[in-house]
Amino acid sequence: MALRIRTYQLGSKRKRGEGLRVGVVRYPPRGIRKADYARLNYYDVWIPLLAPSQELLHWIHSHDANNSVAWRIFARRYHNEMLNNTNSRQAIRLLAKLAQTTPIAIGCHCKDEQRCHRAILLKLVQDAAK
Repeated sequence: MALRIRTYQLGSKRKRGEGLRVGVVRYPPRGIRKADYARLNYYDVWIPLLAPSQELLHWIHSHDANNSVAWRIFARRYHNEMLNNTNSRQAIRLLAKLAQTTPIAIGCHCKDEQRCHRAILLKLVQDAAK
């Protein structure tokens, strides 16, 4: 069964059939009231558990994310964080099950999806559905 899951950038216009928007960022948007997150196209539900750890975010922000070596190190560390934590693994499995029947979009602030953890998380969710 094909999964009904995609990615998006927080604050971007919703796409037809996108479904439930899940924010997978460590920190919520600044200067926005919680009651306005969905209305302003940020997310319907926030799951910071699926975001990179604070330590990993500090690490990548101290390096050039456009550098291929730094990006590969970040991607490996994020992947390991998600799979080595029971709560994260269970949340990933939940998204995989939900995406079998419900359209879901996972989002982050990053403009470049290829240099964003949401692309890695998308693959983790797809793998968990197998």
